[in-house]
Amino acid sequence: MNNYNWYSQLTKPTWSPPSWIFGPVWTFLYAVIAVSFGKVFWLVFKKELPWIIALPFVLNLIFNFAFTPLQFGLKNNLLAAIDILLVLGTLIWALIAIYPHARWITYVNIPYLLWVTFATVLQLTITYLNR
Repeated sequence: MNNYNWYSQLTKPTWSPPSWIFGPVWTFLYAVIAVSFGKVFWLVFKKELPWIIALPFVLNLIFNFAFTPLQFGLKNNLLAAIDILLVLGTLIWALIAIYPHARWITYVNIPYLLWVTFATVLQLTITYLNR
């Protein structure tokens, strides 16, 4: 509750979506991530892909899961902004790396890429507005 109060009091851009939208969007995206990233890890485990292909996927998960503790636990917009840039960067890297091997993984993650791009612009804007 305290974290919600803190976040709700931050200055946000007028185009910021309502808070209720984040749950359903991330639920859908985490299902896509579980299936597609899981397939990458499975192919690496079976030695059908080199481990280096999985590296950006692993880093993306680490940075993705770090966002909430940074933003809402530490209440640190700057660290959250840096983290979301790392989420976006590793996602782009991952999708480029897997494309020659399993194009469908790149295609099914387009909604994730679009959302993370939007979330990055939103977080950078919030960080700027609350400096």
